[in-house]
Amino acid sequence: MYLRTPVIAVFDIGKTNKKVFLWSTAFEIVFEKQQAFTEILDEDGFACEDLAALQQWIIDTFTELFQMPEFELIGLNFSAYGASFVYVNGAGDPVAPLYNYLKPVSTPFPYMDFGGENEFARKTASPILGNLNSGLQVYESTFRPFWSEVFKALHFPNYLASLFTGRLVSEITSIGCHTALWDFDAGQYHPWVSKIEDKLAPISTESSLEIDGIHYGLGLHDSSAALVPYLRCISEDFVLLSTGTWCIAMHPFNESPLHADELANDVLCYLQPNGKPVKASRLFGGHFHEEQVARMEKHFGGSFKDLKFSDRVFSLFGANSSIFESAFASRDLNDFPDLASAYDQFMVDLVGQQIFSLNLMLQDAPVKQLLVDGGFSKNEWYMRLLARAFPELEVYAAEVAQASALGAALMVYEGETPKNLIQLKRY
Repeated sequence: MYLRTPVIAVFDIGKTNKKVFLWSTAFEIVFEKQQAFTEILDEDGFACEDLAALQQWIIDTFTELFQMPEFELIGLNFSAYGASFVYVNGAGDPVAPLYNYLKPVSTPFPYMDFGGENEFARKTASPILGNLNSGLQVYESTFRPFWSEVFKALHFPNYLASLFTGRLVSEITSIGCHTALWDFDAGQYHPWVSKIEDKLAPISTESSLEIDGIHYGLGLHDSSAALVPYLRCISEDFVLLSTGTWCIAMHPFNESPLHADELANDVLCYLQPNGKPVKASRLFGGHFHEEQVARMEKHFGGSFKDLKFSDRVFSLFGANSSIFESAFASRDLNDFPDLASAYDQFMVDLVGQQIFSLNLMLQDAPVKQLLVDGGFSKNEWYMRLLARAFPELEVYAAEVAQASALGAALMVYEGETPKNLIQLKRY
């Protein structure tokens, strides 16, 4: 008899990369596929996700996976970027574009009605970030013509899951990702949300639904999903620095209230799947890297991928004063003799910002380990400079196969978590 391998499918939807994985019950990747999509324009001419094309790819791909004779699909979940809402009608169909969280705000929010910006940011654990506070996208949408058609506003990961479950629900990790929706003092929606609460999908207390023998997840905010494997496998207190377009440092063991200098420097709180807060800081590190590498390669020629790390980098080393000061962007490339020298300085500037960001969280709650996963965990400059900056910590590059997708898969798996999911390399 032909034995089919039980697998969990996870669609991992990043801002840049869209991927699907099949995980065996030993949590090894047995199939993966990637797709890129060209952005379209919303009604104001601002670039946004082509939601219709993405949705069709997900449905077609799921059909393809379901029909593969060698696999038995036992679970499906989604990890996706946050700070984005999908507005659906009663049939569950979108009635508006998936607006880009980088789009400037056009409708001012009445912060003074709720204690002013500082108090509002503190209570909602959301630095004032414009449309990155995705609840304010919903507030702005109440003034748009399509609002009368809206039955529910769904967080992006939860919308993707609804394509398969038919359930229009909110899941706590999306609510907690700097949305300006959640009152962290009261553990419930902030009072302003009463204006839109009837349009928000109800909060689910379940992590998955079983339909016809398949466990369907509700979708997770990708940064929160990336934390799940570490919480299940690491026994010491740690900070996880998950790197990609955004570098998100998450400190699940820091329970101190947010204070003004943290909020002013983009420290916030996420919510774990169990509803507990996670203090976190954000740096647009991968975006800075992509932007400045393109500038350097255009100026000097060649590719940064051909460069070799040298200890001379340490002679340049010093921390920046703020995570918002991207020092290298204002540097004159003519001051550098070659690509290698320019890249050395850039990485020193970038890691200086990261160090400042990490120190904000570590000052109240020291840990033993700093775990770095994602793209920068393979960057010798990044890892060696961090290790030099934090000699009191065990600094590790963490090899986790697709941490966000893995976390989403674990949330719909009812068996024991294997102990060997994380490979650590100490710097």
